Amino acid sequence: MSATRAFDAIVIGAGSVGAPAALSLAESGLKVLVVDRFPSVGQGSNKRAIGGLRATHSDPAKIRLCLRSLEVFATWEELHGDKIEWNKGGYSYVAYRPEEERVLKDLLAVQKPCGLNIGWLDAPELLEVIPDLAPDGLIGGTYSPDDGNASPLLAIHAFYSRARRLGAEFRFNETVTGLDIADGRVRGLRTDKGAYAAPVVVDAAGPWGAEVAAMAGLDVPVRPDAHEAAVTEAVARFLGPMVVDIRPVAGSANYYFYQHDTGQIIFCITPQPSIWGFDTRETSSFLPMVAARMVALMPRLRPLRVRRTWRGLYPMTPDGFPIVGWARELEGFMLAVGMCGQGFMLGPGLGELIARLAAGKQTAEDRETLSYLSPYREFKGQEKLK
Repeated sequence: MSATRAFDAIVIGAGSVGAPAALSLAESGLKVLVVDRFPSVGQGSNKRAIGGLRATHSDPAKIRLCLRSLEVFATWEELHGDKIEWNKGGYSYVAYRPEEERVLKDLLAVQKPCGLNIGWLDAPELLEVIPDLAPDGLIGGTYSPDDGNASPLLAIHAFYSRARRLGAEFRFNETVTGLDIADGRVRGLRTDKGAYAAPVVVDAAGPWGAEVAAMAGLDVPVRPDAHEAAVTEAVARFLGPMVVDIRPVAGSANYYFYQHDTGQIIFCITPQPSIWGFDTRETSSFLPMVAARMVALMPRLRPLRVRRTWRGLYPMTPDGFPIVGWARELEGFMLAVGMCGQGFMLGPGLGELIARLAAGKQTAEDRETLSYLSPYREFKGQEKLK
């Protein structure tokens, strides 16, 4: 029987959070192992993400983490040479009712002090940025020009490749079957193919995050719900920002769409009520519902033909905020779960935070960020910009 191999840190999950976490851990000089049940990097929820990247959130923690992520995405090709299809197209949350206008304007008081480049545009100003919005009833909206989009698959492969060049090891097609625990601390883990030792284990298992946490004796409130998305044929560019409409209607809490560099429109909805579970089969109800809403908001979309639909999983928490931090019950076990469908945009910033935690080098700002994302918070609030 071969001896157990030892590492400084093990990351469970090679997805939107696990891959950039492995990169940041490797950049800090640690010997890193990543274990994933799938055949290659990003084959869980990451490949189903639509690619939106924003720091436009409703709390300081996610704003700060995503501002750092945006810096990473925006400078990646220049610094490392990999094309990840970064596009600084911006985001716009539109308001056609006083209710949404009030929510969006109130959030500016949280967003701007955190350094987010965002402002409110009245209807005439917003129509200059997005001329094809339906003008009837438009009050205005927020516009954050530094937000954007990138390819989830190209980006995660870039993070993976650089992590490997820095010495990180990835073990695919391996399922974690248990943790090695002694004297109140984690010592490593076991998979269906072997055992590995490390004083730090990071749970970045996405929709399976609660399952992994249970191996540590933790009851973590994360469960996946299904969101559907689609992509159209390519047309000449006419749309800049990602457009988000947070008006709830029967069947959907909100929807959002943007035009990719290829000219295709990519769009998604947040279902209401939530569709809980691991079923990723597409439905026949998604497209008629979202198409009607999108065409009403932007009539120019009507003639576009849809090429493909798909369904992905959002690992949700009760309040819509991630769960990040050390487990009090098990020394050396770190949670980075419940990204609520925003793992791709949080990933690089969160990966750097995970590396600082593992090295014991967290800053005062890190401690404040972690207070919002603590596994031990009361989960009473609610994310306003899911």
